[in-house]
Amino acid sequence: MLGEPIRDRRAERHERTKAEILEAAWDIARAAGLAGLTLRDVAHRVGMRPPSMYSYFDSKNAVYDAMYAQGCREFLDRVTRLALTGDALRDLKTGSRMFVEFCVEDPARYQLMFQRTIPGFEPSAESYALAVQALRTMGSHLAKIGIAAPEALDMVTALTTGLADQQISNDPGGDRWLKLVDEAMEMFFAHMSNRTQGRLG
Repeated sequence: MLGEPIRDRRAERHERTKAEILEAAWDIARAAGLAGLTLRDVAHRVGMRPPSMYSYFDSKNAVYDAMYAQGCREFLDRVTRLALTGDALRDLKTGSRMFVEFCVEDPARYQLMFQRTIPGFEPSAESYALAVQALRTMGSHLAKIGIAAPEALDMVTALTTGLADQQISNDPGGDRWLKLVDEAMEMFFAHMSNRTQGRLG
């Protein structure tokens, strides 16, 4: 009879500390901006000496990369849990509202994931693959309601990130541009319906 697997307590502690470091990094980024993040400040926040940080992340860009991956996983979870009803326009509005709300609820995360605000930072191939997976899932949702053209996904993301950017920049904490999501999707849907002779849904 096999016993319980032996726990690697050192590895567990290592992962818990990495999670604590990421939480501290997000707190600093939200307060001081992504560019204001320093390893020294993160180390002080979690109660360790700055050189000890390198046991967990070998550079500030590595911290950004882990934050990027975490944000992508959070978004991918939202996308995959999105419940579709079969009503093409309703599903389009629901998905777009989810996306814009995800963006505006955490401006630092939005900037890291969807804007190039950090000079010299590029997500790793592993982290970027999560973003690609989320985008493909969004494209799959569009295809299910009959919008399969590759440029349609580009247009939807441009419209929704544009609304998110306006909301974050000009009405933080409000809903001025959030209220425009449904109308924007109605216009987009009408445009795509014309292109496909009304065969959507």
